[in-house]
Amino acid sequence: MLPKTPNRPPSPPRYQARLAESEEDLIAAQRLRALAFFGPQVGDDSATPGSERLDADDFDRICAHFLVHDQRDGQLVCCFRFLPLAAGTEIGRSYSAQYYELSGLESFSGPIVEMGRFCIHPDLRDPDILRVAWAAMTAYVDRNGVELLFGCSSFKGTDAEAYLDAFAMLKDRHLAPKRFLPRVKAPSVFRFAQKLRRKPDAKRAALGMPPLLRSYLLMGGWVSDHAVVDARMNTLHVFTGLEIGAIPPARKRLLRAITG
Repeated sequence: MLPKTPNRPPSPPRYQARLAESEEDLIAAQRLRALAFFGPQVGDDSATPGSERLDADDFDRICAHFLVHDQRDGQLVCCFRFLPLAAGTEIGRSYSAQYYELSGLESFSGPIVEMGRFCIHPDLRDPDILRVAWAAMTAYVDRNGVELLFGCSSFKGTDAEAYLDAFAMLKDRHLAPKRFLPRVKAPSVFRFAQKLRRKPDAKRAALGMPPLLRSYLLMGGWVSDHAVVDARMNTLHVFTGLEIGAIPPARKRLLRAITG
């Protein structure tokens, strides 16, 4: 008879998410954002020669910030910020409202949260990082009774031709309900719902879809009918909404299990 294998405690998770608690935490997030959004050689437009490269704006002071660290060495591997709003009547305070006309969401009566500046260290590809980040946000949503999560989901670069199948897929399957559909506000946009007449190639669409947006869509999220051309961030971004009540129960269980 083989000897019994001794019971071993489960290994601690490699990644852990927590809220920023200090100015140093915020600066670490701004540093990672600068690296992820602008690369190692380009910093924030407001930076002066010799200063540290940071991605910072006025919204940082009114948002809370989640940080995801690698437990092995303490490296900051992911961060995002969020802005809690009591209801849709406050949506004009959001970052997204600078780029989208969001009056259709003003009638949303429950608590809502804007999730923004999401980034993962550009040298890392571990899908568990994204899962842990979503699990942390899920726990926050559960604790606070949030009914709608929204933000801007970005495609790298400003050339829409590289993502036509992805945009065609968004048009065919993932447009916002008409009552919530954001209207055009930004000066430069790509109106993919009006312009595209192609049938999307599912494989190319999936390859072109940013991971964060893909996660939103898998949970039942929806998008605006146009993309904003953001030259400063070198992105095309779509407004993205996720009604918490629409998330499939099986996916909710998976996300909650990660936090457990």
